[in-house]
Amino acid sequence: MINLDENLNLEKGYTIKDLPLSERPREKLEKYGVKSLSNAELIAVIIRTGHGEDTALDLANKLLSIDRSGISYLSHAEIAELTQVKGIGLCKAAQIQAAIELGKRIAGNMGDEKIKVDSPQVVVELLMEDMRYLKKEYFKTLILDTKNQIISIENISVGNLNASIVHPREVFNIAIRKSANAVILVHNHPSGDPTPSTEDINITHRLIDAGNIIGIKVLDHIIIGDNKYISFKQRNII
Repeated sequence: MINLDENLNLEKGYTIKDLPLSERPREKLEKYGVKSLSNAELIAVIIRTGHGEDTALDLANKLLSIDRSGISYLSHAEIAELTQVKGIGLCKAAQIQAAIELGKRIAGNMGDEKIKVDSPQVVVELLMEDMRYLKKEYFKTLILDTKNQIISIENISVGNLNASIVHPREVFNIAIRKSANAVILVHNHPSGDPTPSTEDINITHRLIDAGNIIGIKVLDHIIIGDNKYISFKQRNII
């Protein structure tokens, strides 16, 4: 015999309110703290509501399933990519992007205290999460003072690394204006493999030579991969 009540529940769809209070993301956050939430639950809190028969938690899991890298993919996903998921409109996509960008800014905020670079690991901890998932090559310079403290981090170019894009003029123009004592070169490999190419090595030596002429040292060149890196200084490439 068919249970009419059960049949009606199936037709109206399943909502977060059908979950026990202890398992609802917002209530769980309030009771146990934000660290108790899974990635999907955090996203559900951000987007707040579901769509049709999908709860906010269902939509969150669909977002995490877009790419096998899961939450990492979302850190650089565009609005158009997010809205490909049924139930994620412009508003929800914007909420997700805003939350991710806010997290990046908080993580990258150096505050009033300058960061001293005394090892490649300092640079890696500063830039890894921001650069490891980029789909294009980004070339940056860390501008350092006489104590090897970071004055600023500058974007030099976007695109495949080659001599026509990364010119000494572009690298050292900013360094001179900011009275740099030294610079550290950083770029990412979208493939995730930080192994330097011949072009990477040639450009590095060209920039070192240019720096020596104008009196600004190139201390290192760090290539960021997917949760791994290579320091030219550590590998004795320079």
